[in-house]
Amino acid sequence: MTLLTVITGVAIVVQAFMIVSIIDRLFLQSLSFQEVMPQFVTLLIALFARIFSRFLIDRLANTIATNVKITLRERLLHHFSNRTLTSSKKTKTGETTSYFLDTVDETAAYFNQYIPQMIQSTIIPIMLLIVIFYEHWASGVIILITAPFIFVYMIIIGMRTGDQSKQQVEKMADFSSVFLDTLQGLSTIKFFGRTKQQHQRIKDKSIEFRDATMNVLKVAFTNSLALEFISMLSIGIIALEVAIRMIIVQDTTFYSGFLMLILAPELFNKLKDLGSAFHSGKVSKGALEKTEALLEESDEKQPFGSNALDQTEPPTLLMNDVQFSYPEGFQLSHINFVAKPYEKIALIGATGSGKTTLLHILAGLLPHTKGSYQLGNMHLHEIEASSWYDQMTLISQDGYLFAGTIAENITLGFKMKPTDEAVLNAATEAGIIEWIEQLPDGIHTLVGEGGRGLSGGERQRVFMARAFYKKPNVVFFDEPTTGLDLRTEAMLQTSLKKLSEQSTVIIVAHRLYTIREADRIFLLEDGTIRASGTHETLWNEDELYRDMITTQQGGTQS
Repeated sequence: MTLLTVITGVAIVVQAFMIVSIIDRLFLQSLSFQEVMPQFVTLLIALFARIFSRFLIDRLANTIATNVKITLRERLLHHFSNRTLTSSKKTKTGETTSYFLDTVDETAAYFNQYIPQMIQSTIIPIMLLIVIFYEHWASGVIILITAPFIFVYMIIIGMRTGDQSKQQVEKMADFSSVFLDTLQGLSTIKFFGRTKQQHQRIKDKSIEFRDATMNVLKVAFTNSLALEFISMLSIGIIALEVAIRMIIVQDTTFYSGFLMLILAPELFNKLKDLGSAFHSGKVSKGALEKTEALLEESDEKQPFGSNALDQTEPPTLLMNDVQFSYPEGFQLSHINFVAKPYEKIALIGATGSGKTTLLHILAGLLPHTKGSYQLGNMHLHEIEASSWYDQMTLISQDGYLFAGTIAENITLGFKMKPTDEAVLNAATEAGIIEWIEQLPDGIHTLVGEGGRGLSGGERQRVFMARAFYKKPNVVFFDEPTTGLDLRTEAMLQTSLKKLSEQSTVIIVAHRLYTIREADRIFLLEDGTIRASGTHETLWNEDELYRDMITTQQGGTQS
């Protein structure tokens, strides 16, 4: 970019000399057009060199800005994807989306406007100033006196712009968050009669964002006006000085005077462009600093290593004195757990006893703070994340379906190219083939974001088909049948039984049928494992377990 800038500077100087030379020879020396043809050709070459070098600078700058945006989005994606569940809940969906889209886009101007203009406005004015001092030193002195005012004003404006641009980014993220949350919960807002209140909240956030944007624009307009005023005043003083020396003092030739009147505006235009780019750069730098601050946040991360996990059969899951705590205070303590290959394990307990938390630690979604957790003969922190996630699946109440076809949602995350036959086989094993055949486009039927258009039971069965398609070695279920009708629940139980024949299954269970079908049951109470064993063992030895089962049966053991 520096070389291209030097070429541009040389082209500007040559262009100015050729224009002055052509006019001087045609009008003052009365030469013919043919005699100034070499100057015309040189002028055209200089113009072409200036335009082409400018094109290359813009293209290079845009390439740099694009690469920076790609890198920032990759880093943001890595940052958010490596967060644990507890850290992920700290950031709102709309705020996260705003960072990925608007905030990253805001950073582009720093790389494709400010930095290229800074290079050009450093090199080219110096080149022009050397030529001006050589041809007419008085004009050079005037420039040295007036030009610093542009830089002083830029510093003053920059101090104001930086803080205001950061505030604008914050208000934009806040507005995006509220707006997206409103869209996602629109039916709930209507149901509880909060439409007007939410409308007012969106309006308030919109006004805050508008005011922050207008403050930035106000600085931008003020900046442009001041730069124009300083530039015009400086050029006017130079023109007056040249006129006095040409007409009154008569110690300056037309050639030198006219050259000053061409080069001086070129010099001040570069400084003025730097002022405009400086404002854009400060706005972009505010967005860049905001993004960097987010990336530097120290969130808890799930530690993984680089070793591959054996894919041939399910690993033994072994926990020894594992502990975990939330910032809010709840904690799991002294967890000792083992799940052998192809076992069906049920986690049960009252609401808030830690069942889901334990399931998420087993799945590698939450990091344990103390103790050890082994998969086979390796600790979790020694295993490559993808090696573990490739052979496990998690089916929960709040699983997500993306906007797309049913087939795309079933084959989500699968590395090989999916086939319709494999998708239909998975749907058959999950017991949803009849339902899919009734749809207008079968497995290619589109569903809305979050599974809009599907019932809770239909979404759960798609999740089940996703598990059958993946054929994982370990399956984690988080209360998958809660809130479903009896027919749908029976179908899911049948699918679950099929899946347990080829995988280790660990399930957070509430239904008596699921509990009794388990090979072993772990009963949790207040973040600890109170008891473990088979249904018969726990029935005979643990009073809390008997009470839970009796409550479900409405009487005695059957």
